[in-house]
Amino acid sequence: MTNSTLPPAQLHHLPASSIKSGAVNGAAADPVGTNEKFLQILRAPIDYLLTIPGKDVRGKMMNAFNQWLQIPEEKLDIIKEVIKLLHTASLLIDDIQDNSRLRRGLPVAHSIFGVAQTINTANYAYFLAQQELNKLDCAAAYEVFTEELLRLHQGQGMDIYWRDSSLCPTEEEYFEMVGNKTGGLFRLAVRLMQLASNKDCDFVPFVNVLGILFQIRDDYLNLQSDLYTKNKGFGEDLTEGKFSFPIIHSIRADPASITLTSILKQRTEDEDVKRYAISYIESTGSFEHCRRKIDELVGEARMCVKDMSPEDAKVADGIMAMVGLGAGGLSI
Repeated sequence: MTNSTLPPAQLHHLPASSIKSGAVNGAAADPVGTNEKFLQILRAPIDYLLTIPGKDVRGKMMNAFNQWLQIPEEKLDIIKEVIKLLHTASLLIDDIQDNSRLRRGLPVAHSIFGVAQTINTANYAYFLAQQELNKLDCAAAYEVFTEELLRLHQGQGMDIYWRDSSLCPTEEEYFEMVGNKTGGLFRLAVRLMQLASNKDCDFVPFVNVLGILFQIRDDYLNLQSDLYTKNKGFGEDLTEGKFSFPIIHSIRADPASITLTSILKQRTEDEDVKRYAISYIESTGSFEHCRRKIDELVGEARMCVKDMSPEDAKVADGIMAMVGLGAGGLSI
């Protein structure tokens, strides 16, 4: 008896149609993944999110990096699809883990399709992305893919642990977490592109700084930007109880005070309380600290590409501008 054949005693538990179709012997009527109706249902949460226009920062960034790496267009499209699937899946999961209500100004996917279906779709998308790697015909791509997804989930796990345990990390711990969580997809995109390129260059150090810059900017805007309020809600990080960069600095600026940690524990949706929290963060110089740190990291990013030609350096400037970090630092 082969592994694909059920013992005769189990046949009576199966529908007659399964027996007649030959599905019992491993010859299913339809190959996996060809039923369009089921695929539509399965993909619904991710397709919903893809219909909500975003900035496509990662896609534009890959186009810019390709001015250096010059990989064939068809391979670039494959890598873009991998990153798009992974990024969208991670947003579906993030919104559940963060108990978010809005994504890009519209209801989050799990509020429409349910938590269970949305989790399943996100997991499905991870494997769709892995399947897409086959088209690159590069064994090393799987190792890179696995490394960066492990790092991404390690970073996300630490972020959730600090939040749910009400433990404020140090800035150094925050940078490590962000390097894994936010930097993961940036780094995966560039590492896959480097595998597909004939150019001998390593942009990973530049991308590592870029990922941290992107997250600090996001943390800053969460508490300071009207546009962010429209798209995600007012002071969402406070409602989530998240230890973002300005919040970490504010708490550590006055360790004796329990004001901000107490507000975070409340998971408050009261806008007056959140406005008070933001004014408290301002009073500890934490937003100014964010702006200074961004300027410092922009300088580090420029050092990563200091040996490039002036023309190539312009590409680096363009990449930083894409994530809201122009020549003058933070761009709202």
